[in-house]
Amino acid sequence: MRVTVVGGGAVALITAVECVLSGHQVAVVDQGPLPAVRGASSGRRRITAALDPADPAATSDGVRAQERWGVLEGLLGTRFHERTGALTLLPEPAVGAAAQSVGSAGGAVRALAADELAQRCPQLRLDGGLGGVLEERAGVLLTDRVAAAAVGWLRWQPGVELHPYRPVASVDGESASVRLVNGDVLRGDAVLVVAGARSRGLLPPVLSEGTTLRRRTLISCRVPRGQAAAWARGPAVLVPGLGIGLVPPVAGSALLVDADGAPERADGGLLPGFGPDWIAATEYRHTLSFAAPGGPGPGPVELGGRGRALAYAVCDSSVLSAPLVARELVDRLAGHAGHSRLAVPVPVPASVPASVPVPVLR
Repeated sequence: MRVTVVGGGAVALITAVECVLSGHQVAVVDQGPLPAVRGASSGRRRITAALDPADPAATSDGVRAQERWGVLEGLLGTRFHERTGALTLLPEPAVGAAAQSVGSAGGAVRALAADELAQRCPQLRLDGGLGGVLEERAGVLLTDRVAAAAVGWLRWQPGVELHPYRPVASVDGESASVRLVNGDVLRGDAVLVVAGARSRGLLPPVLSEGTTLRRRTLISCRVPRGQAAAWARGPAVLVPGLGIGLVPPVAGSALLVDADGAPERADGGLLPGFGPDWIAATEYRHTLSFAAPGGPGPGPVELGGRGRALAYAVCDSSVLSAPLVARELVDRLAGHAGHSRLAVPVPVPASVPASVPVPVLR
């Protein structure tokens, strides 16, 4: 089968890799370079903790995704998952059940009581009511390396075509064709549209109208000398109740604060002495979020009702679970039900136009 993958971010490119592994010929097309350096997942460090305290099924998927990232590192010949460990801070009474959820899914996990947590993480300001769930095989995913490694691998595979700088005008699910802005048409047996925040104009309204842009503040920090050693050997830290992630320095990078708040308050009080003098650089990450909180978001939407074209909206969590999303999309094209938590596809009209890709962000 010949599959056209529309999109150049990490999720789209891993989907193209999965297509090749399934024996398909593949064409990848994007409005910019490949990999898409301005995509929502490019140049980012993401914490790969599997734990979702409210959802054991999501936790199980997270553990499976961690394992698959390891397989892909071997296949693509690049290290992009730094296994620093990932620590989720929770009220101490909730720690035992949360750790059991990760362990039941096959993850390597340790439950840390408040006193153990304080000893393990002296670089954090903690109150006595918090404990921690330490996932020892989790860590930091370097999504720019993922995308670059995928493109490098795809270039050497027979039956693969890469089409950078070729904006898409429309997708026709009936004919499984993709019309480019310059009038060229890419024809095949199937189409996968895998679009994120910067290209949601490619998504059919049934998906795009249910999404909003979510903005996160990313702060690269100058860590005081006295705390640098602890961060260099420390795990990534997540605080679900505050919407904060603390990404340790890996691959030559600085400590990164990834948070919902304004820069001056982004650390949530966890970093002793944090203030403007810590801030080396500030940028923002934009991703799609969905109206229904707590779930994986809508699944692939069928374009044309024949199963020959699917559109998928890349949300923040689907970047971390990209290997599972990619496998599911490829299985759906082949008419098989997958095993991830993607929703059942929704039929929409036969020919779904995609607007000329104009950056969503200004």
